[in-house]
Formats: sequence, structure tokens, C-alpha cells
Amino acid sequence: MNTGHPATSWYAATATPFDPLPALDGDAFADVCVVGAGYTGLGAALELASRGVSVVVLEAAQVGSGASGRNGGQVHMGQRNDQAWLEKTVGRDDAMALWRMALDARSHLAATIAEHAIACDFTPGMIHARHKPGGEGEDLDHIEFMAARYGYHELEPIDEDALAEELGTGVYHGGTRDNGGGHLHPLNLALGLARAALARGAVIFERSRARAWRKEGGRREGGKIVVETAAGRVLCDQLILTGDGYLDELAGGEARARVMPINNFVLATEPLGERAETIIRSNAAVADSRFVVNYFRKSPDGRLLFGGGENYRPGFPPDVPGFVRRHMLKIYPDLADVAVTHAWGGTLGITVHRAPFVRELAPGVRVAAGYSGQGVMLAPWFGKLLADAALGETGGVELLSRLPTPPFPGGRLLRWPLTVAGLSWYALRDRL
Repeated sequence: MNTGHPATSWYAATATPFDPLPALDGDAFADVCVVGAGYTGLGAALELASRGVSVVVLEAAQVGSGASGRNGGQVHMGQRNDQAWLEKTVGRDDAMALWRMALDARSHLAATIAEHAIACDFTPGMIHARHKPGGEGEDLDHIEFMAARYGYHELEPIDEDALAEELGTGVYHGGTRDNGGGHLHPLNLALGLARAALARGAVIFERSRARAWRKEGGRREGGKIVVETAAGRVLCDQLILTGDGYLDELAGGEARARVMPINNFVLATEPLGERAETIIRSNAAVADSRFVVNYFRKSPDGRLLFGGGENYRPGFPPDVPGFVRRHMLKIYPDLADVAVTHAWGGTLGITVHRAPFVRELAPGVRVAAGYSGQGVMLAPWFGKLLADAALGETGGVELLSRLPTPPFPGGRLLRWPLTVAGLSWYALRDRL
């Protein structure tokens, strides 16, 4: 459960100060209620408030204290699944529309940061590193496919020797660089979105967990939607549910069957001094090809921010720094003498095919979850699309609702152990 910003988080330690917001006490009224003050919820609130719509945001803990303020800060281009998979799965027309949506999301992220002067240290460049030999041909085919079919020319290959020189480690076998991607301070992005939404007139309540919602007169057309917290209610015409892996039971059985929470972990080293100049020389972000991805980048003060390892059960490992450090030393064994100053974990939502779960659950009630690690770029834009849908512009949500998000196998009782077994097998395969 998210109880607030982790005391051991480097992001929390370096975030731009943000004053606490009050909890809901009594009744509040709004055109739209948004549950969750992460990227999606804040993106929705900012869009609604900017268009003169009254909006109340209920946050169970603190603004940005879920996955939005704990993640690796990496900006990956595209949807979570590549375009070739999307073409086979939803057809070329929808795949093309999803690519245009991703480009819109990237432009929207840059424009939002600029318009609202969000100091989140955005840095361009994203490297995808292959952890096994072979695959050069597949990389070149992908680069050519994206250029020819989608007019995307930001991808370039990196051979094994050049990648070793770039990263300061010889454990990888080449890869690609995406000049359209990048990295940023994720918590400062969330806090900046919140400031912008507040400035436009949105109301945000912290420490106000939404416990249940109902539609007066049942879940049919007409009637107010009532969202309940421990100390109050929000009465609204439209409801947007966000929160990804922290959404719990609020989105009901359909979402619970399709979105599985898992835990991921990140550390920050002490500043590396001159050694920082030999690691990731271009200052891009890096993610590798393992099923359980290692992802890493440098901070502005020369630390290595390294994410690695997952678990698939409630709770975090007892020694989070040691848990992540083992993964880091497989990539950078020469950093064995470097101190880890911060380490933390967070929960994200995944789906079977890693496609986001975006649906209208009932008239006027919509949900977005299951970003599967692609939320930094997509979630603020999906928030805007949910806001659009609340105002009758439903095209974006309808497109996303056509992505396949089948339930995890096993039903209510067996889906957790079956999923754990399956994910653990893939993680083990990477180590063989």
C-alpha cells in the first residue's frame, strides 16, 4: 500500500518543495472526480481545469507518491508493444493511429514541461542494449521498418564495441539508440503537473483514499456519481479512476482480473566523481533486453540511478539496497566500492500483453491502468484523453479500448500463483 513518499527515495530527497494539501472533510462537488494524483490523474485534472471544468482529485497518500514518483524516469517512444506487434494484433490502421497517439504524447510531454516551467531535468537519448549475442539483423530490420512505414528516423544502431565505450561496460552485445527518448526526474514531473492543475483551478485532496463509488439510482444513465472517502464524499457527473498498480478494488472485477500489481526497485549511488565521465558518456538513459529489465541513467550530480529486480508478491525485500545492488554489479562490477545512498521500491500495474487497460466501466466512469512500465510518456497524455472522453470526445479512449487485455489465467483464486510462476520462469530464463 502507498503510504507516501519513501524516506529512502533519492527523488523525494531532491524534489522541488511541495506544500501538503488538505484531506477531504465533508462533501465536495465537481463536474468530474479523479481518483489518483499520479501522471494520469494529474494530466486529466490539468486538461479539465484548463477547459473550465470543475474537477476534484482524491489522492490516497501524497501527490506523486505512487509509481509516478518512484519510477526509473525513462521516456520510451511508442506504445509498450512495438509497431510490428500492434499491426499483427489490431491491424495496420489502428497501429498507425496508436503510433500517432504516441507521438502526440511525446509532444504533449515536452510542451507541458515547457509551458509550466517544470524543472524535471529532461535529458534526451534512450539506449536499448542487447544482453545476449545475436540480434543485429533484427535491430536493423526494426530501424528500417520504423523509417519506411512510420517515417520515424530517430533510431540508429550501436555495435558491441561502440556500446561498450558508450556505457563503460562490456556486458552487452550492441543495441539501438532512440534520439526521441530520454529521461527526467519523475517526481518533479508529477509535482509540476499538480502545481499546474492547481493554478488552473483544480482541487486536490491528499490523504483521502477513495473507498467506494456508486451511481445514485444504480449504474445506469443519469444520476450523480458518489465517491466515498473515510471523512467525506465527492458528488460528480463523471468519474476517472487512475492509480495503476495501486488501484486496489476500486475499479471492480473487470480491471482486477486484467491488471496485476508487481513491485520494482531502484537505487542511487553516491556521486561517482570522475568515474561518472566513463559511464553512459552521452548521458542517455539505458534499458536492456532482459525480461526483467535493468534500466539505468546518471543523475545531474553524477550518481548512477539503477533499477533492477522485481518481486510478484505483496511487500518488498527486507534489504532493498542489497537486492538492487546485486543487479547493478552484474553490469558494473567495478562499482563494488561505491556506496548506495538511497534505495526504494514501488508498485506498477502490468497486463498479460503489456497493453494498457483503458475502458469505460459504466456510463461516465472510465479507468486507465496497466502501463507496464511505459507510463512516464503515455500517462499524462492518457489523462488528457480521459478528460476528453468525460467531455464527450471519446475517440482516444475508444481506440485504446480495442487493445487486447485478457484476464490473467486462473480466476480469482489461482491467477496470482500462476502469474508468479510464469513471470519467475521468464526471469530465470534470462539468467541461463
